[in-house]
Amino acid sequence: MKKGDIRELLAGDVQADRLVPPSGLTAHLTIFVSGAMAFLAVFALALSLASGRLADRWADELARSATLRISASADQRAVLTEAALAILEQTPGVASARAMTPEEQAALLAPWFGASLPLDSLPVPQLIEVVADGPGYDAEGLRLRLSAEIPGAVLDDHTRWREPLVRAAGSLRTLGVFSVLLIGCAMAAMITLAAHAGLAANAQVIEVLRLVGAQDRYIANAFERRFTLRALIGAAGGMALGVFGVALLPSAGDADGFLTGLGFQGAGWLVPLLVPLLGAGVAFAATRAAARRRLERLQ
Repeated sequence: MKKGDIRELLAGDVQADRLVPPSGLTAHLTIFVSGAMAFLAVFALALSLASGRLADRWADELARSATLRISASADQRAVLTEAALAILEQTPGVASARAMTPEEQAALLAPWFGASLPLDSLPVPQLIEVVADGPGYDAEGLRLRLSAEIPGAVLDDHTRWREPLVRAAGSLRTLGVFSVLLIGCAMAAMITLAAHAGLAANAQVIEVLRLVGAQDRYIANAFERRFTLRALIGAAGGMALGVFGVALLPSAGDADGFLTGLGFQGAGWLVPLLVPLLGAGVAFAATRAAARRRLERLQ
């Protein structure tokens, strides 16, 4: 949309506006479709932005954490655990390392085996939580040293878990962007149909205007202005309802689940303000194309 087009939309023309009925089926359809699509676009944007944050958080948390598993008999487990902790304390890039208590290990296994699992009677390995600092540590070098000094020690840096999760979050972000594009295309299609219907209903009026010297550009501007403003009003209402709905979603602090924190954060709350403007732009482009095609057919 050029600056001249924007000035024409804002200034308007009272005589030209009379070409397009101020109410009716096409008016209500344009406003409703714009509002519904803007409402859906807000949720698609929320999903896309939240997926990006989720991918970054998962990548950061899993990249900084690792688990050292020590499989040994009960009489050797404590000695090997102390030796492993000593090695980890000497390893550059390891911020902290601690042996998990039996209660913590039981809590990890509870979702699969139940809360009454008797760990004392089972050969459950000792788990050591390892947290890396900023630069991180040499995982391969640490594995070689542990395998040489601590029999049965296995270092898991969560790579096999991190990569699928990050890819899944990235796919959700792509899906959100694709959904916004699809919503825009659907909105353009519906407004194009509404514009065609409005032009067809006023075919006789258009013929009279041509007889008195009105240019097609003058006639098209009237329809572009009406449909663009209707789309802007409908999209603004849908955007407001969408933002209100997103605000009602559970925040990340309310519960520790996958579907928490799916709203906007910080400056991200300003992103939905672009939805009405984009909706108006889509309506303007769709109406201009429809008006040109219809006016050519009416010649």
